[in-house]
Amino acid sequence: MSLEIKKIGVIGAGQMGNGITHVCAKAGYDVHLLDVDADLAVAGVNKIAANFDREIKRGSLDEVGKAEALARISTSADYANFQDCQLVIEAATENEDLKKRIIKEICANISDDALIASNTSSISITRLGAHSDRPGKFVGMHFMNPVPRMELVEIIRGIATDEDTYRIIRQLTEKLGKKPVNAEDFPAFIVNRILLPMINEAVYTLYEGVGSVSAIDTAMKLGTHHPMGPLELADFIGLDTCLAVMHVLHEGLADTKYRPCPLLVKYVEAGWLGKKTGRGFYDYSGDVPEPTR
Repeated sequence: MSLEIKKIGVIGAGQMGNGITHVCAKAGYDVHLLDVDADLAVAGVNKIAANFDREIKRGSLDEVGKAEALARISTSADYANFQDCQLVIEAATENEDLKKRIIKEICANISDDALIASNTSSISITRLGAHSDRPGKFVGMHFMNPVPRMELVEIIRGIATDEDTYRIIRQLTEKLGKKPVNAEDFPAFIVNRILLPMINEAVYTLYEGVGSVSAIDTAMKLGTHHPMGPLELADFIGLDTCLAVMHVLHEGLADTKYRPCPLLVKYVEAGWLGKKTGRGFYDYSGDVPEPTR
């Protein structure tokens, strides 16, 4: 296979989709950002522009580079605009049924030789690829959050993924300025298999009254030099995403050590999903986040 990637489609204008669009456009690729709500896609580009401004202040980008990168980005809510993409990256919410529906739509609107990558943080690439018309051209490409700042991309081969597909995606990852790491197709791959149980254990520590929110986060920041405490990090990731990954681990590995903490479940049921909703383990309504417990 000698497929040359010139244009990349990205599905989902949320935090991950924005970040992926950001790094692809900055690296010189044309990008089409799609969201079910076209206005959200436009808002996503506005956020990317604001993030470029931060890079300009840090000296890692100039005004010309910003203008050129933004000019490479187009938006819509129409899958037909993926027809000239050589790769489409799905970055929708961590919901398997939703991702499978999206994959069907992608397949109906791309060329026969185009590749599909999923940014899933936990779901089986083999299973998702089997719902496409091209399992050999389907791969996992798990970016870390926030995408522009984090160096790692986990690349996951499904059982049917072709070696050429893996090679092309690995080379693309390096062209984006990221470090590719191979992860096998097991629930939650490498990073989240280690990180999310730690976060879940921090929630259990809060649930059982061992420490308060601030005590737990302070202990982990000062005691292990983590840049963020586990509960602060959970709010940043999104408690719904944390819970979704724990469910995948619990169901996929059938081990009680992955059972989601009941308190995490309660927060998600309450709609307290973290920073994106203004409330999680911290309340973000004021100038300084305040612990909610």
